[in-house]
Amino acid sequence: MPNIKSAIKRVKVNQKKADQNKMKKSELRTVIKKAKASVADSADKAADQVKVAQIALDKAAGKGLIHKKAAARKKSRMVKAMNAASAAK
Repeated sequence: MPNIKSAIKRVKVNQKKADQNKMKKSELRTVIKKAKASVADSADKAADQVKVAQIALDKAAGKGLIHKKAAARKKSRMVKAMNAASAAK
């Protein structure tokens, strides 16, 4: 633990931000997992779940939680899987 007051504050702020990022990333993974599961089950709500996941990915990329191109890649793969599942019906 640092002795300097500003360094002590910096440690606290960094820890708080790390915890927030961890929570937001966990929520994002949960949303993506739900969307993938609904696409795999060919549920009627698959399009809605994918839309929610796309919005969550865009917000995460906008805030710098994940890279912009990583978000685009995940969205593309989800839509591709959804289209393949709907074509197989």
